[in-house]
Amino acid sequence: MSLTAYKASDLFRWIKDNDTDFFLLDVRSESDFGRFKVEGPNPIQMKNVPYIDFSDEEEEESVAQVPRDKKIRVVCAREGSAKYVGEVLIKHGFEDVAYLEGGIKTWGNLLVPKRVDGGASEYSLYQFIRPAKASCSYGLVYKDELMIFDPTKEIDFYQKFASEKGCRIVRTFETHLQADYISGSPAIARETGADLMAHENDFYGAAFSYQAIQDEQVYHFTDGGPEVKVIHTPGHTPGSTSYVIDDKYMIAGDTVFLVSIGRPDLGGKVEEWSQLLFETLGTKVGNMDPELVVLPGHFMSWDEADSNLIFRDTLASIKEKNRAIFNLDDSAQFLQFIKDNMREQPEVYAKIRQVNAGRLEVDLDEQNVMDLGKNECAASAAKK
Repeated sequence: MSLTAYKASDLFRWIKDNDTDFFLLDVRSESDFGRFKVEGPNPIQMKNVPYIDFSDEEEEESVAQVPRDKKIRVVCAREGSAKYVGEVLIKHGFEDVAYLEGGIKTWGNLLVPKRVDGGASEYSLYQFIRPAKASCSYGLVYKDELMIFDPTKEIDFYQKFASEKGCRIVRTFETHLQADYISGSPAIARETGADLMAHENDFYGAAFSYQAIQDEQVYHFTDGGPEVKVIHTPGHTPGSTSYVIDDKYMIAGDTVFLVSIGRPDLGGKVEEWSQLLFETLGTKVGNMDPELVVLPGHFMSWDEADSNLIFRDTLASIKEKNRAIFNLDDSAQFLQFIKDNMREQPEVYAKIRQVNAGRLEVDLDEQNVMDLGKNECAASAAKK
């Protein structure tokens, strides 16, 4: 048998379908594996055996850790080590062995489109799930135009999506200056001519052109379609913004999650930003239509997804599930909750903010490394 390749989309499909016939062999270093590993909506049979352990001295012992009754799918950082280990396994009689094409970064960058609106409306609204980052971006299609919200740096994906839908990207909206992943909005604006929309409280002084959005401002497509209403919801950052689509859907960014809320301590101004967030949750979010369908910027667990693997819930349901937060009735209590849940943010976040403001340029390889790993944007730490 010869070694073959598989794609990140294949890996997601196997996990989604709960395919128990494959075994994922991660041959990265123990430290890299500990920092970030493949996760999905179902359990994964997986083991970390660093590729260095497949050297001549430890080859037999390492091979013995790999099950022979499964299809073996090998993953490494860049691809080469997975190929090396795959060839070793084939030499030892394994018959169905494949390596992840492009390495772990292809899993890190994977986007999975899910239609949110159900297909009954004149427009179509999509959630683009990024499994590796536990984050979501969005696309709103009406006739031959596409608006994007919080795109990742995988601009080829969005351009291909637009082409497949027979439309062009006309606007790209940012909910805030992202800290956990590199935004694709500036590159999309440069390559397509789309307008980049962002709040100046976060993007003032950015090294690229953008159109400053205003609270209560409404945007339209060229030929009608659903309205996109700007709702300034500061707290996670001073410029944090939500977008209400067709009075039905709320793209909430990092203000409200299905579980928890966006943490207001990432900018180092925990008291000031906590006060902003407390007021936002009380006076802005608290007065919104409880039947709005909230579409979050991140999730903490796949348990939050519905049966269609879409991350969404009504505002009323979210407030009930998070009543311990929403029932805090004064800012001092709220600040104490935030402080009780504070934890170190990844060191790379400061650098990502600089990249997203256009004040720091890094090459694609470094961007891929910076982008790896789940987000740490919720006020409540995820349960391990």
